[in-house]
Amino acid sequence: MTADTPTTADIDLIQRIIPHRYPFLLVDKVRDIVPFQSAVGIKNVTMNEPHFQGHFPGTPIMPGVTIIEAMAQAAAVMVGVSAGLVDKKMLIYFMGIDGVKFRRKVVPGDVLELHVTTLRGKPGGKVWKFGGRAIVEGEMAAEAEFTAMMDLGAGAGSAG
Repeated sequence: MTADTPTTADIDLIQRIIPHRYPFLLVDKVRDIVPFQSAVGIKNVTMNEPHFQGHFPGTPIMPGVTIIEAMAQAAAVMVGVSAGLVDKKMLIYFMGIDGVKFRRKVVPGDVLELHVTTLRGKPGGKVWKFGGRAIVEGEMAAEAEFTAMMDLGAGAGSAG
């Protein structure tokens, strides 16, 4: 981290940090980045997303697993910005997901705020644990703790 470490990541910066792309890039912006500590990801939920074709026809609901994935992507961007990992081809792998609770449906038109906080991890470390809360219009939609390994591998892809 340096004095010019950004506190916001737009879509261009996000794509320079994490390998995810359409249809699996699930965060549009990350703001309020406190290096290595916390951030808020933003996901603008639209009807154009491919999972709504089958989940569920006539009653589109964002799948819970994609909400958790969006939290993880926001956390990865926070760590990537904090550690200066822009253009480093970082790979991210889920290692565990605990304490998941879903409280509210997330539907097209919602703005999903992904509040992520580091519970365990340090600069240069590979294994990180985060707490995440997904919020829509002030209401809790989901919460979870998740552990991920961040690897500066040479590939482009993700198993998580």
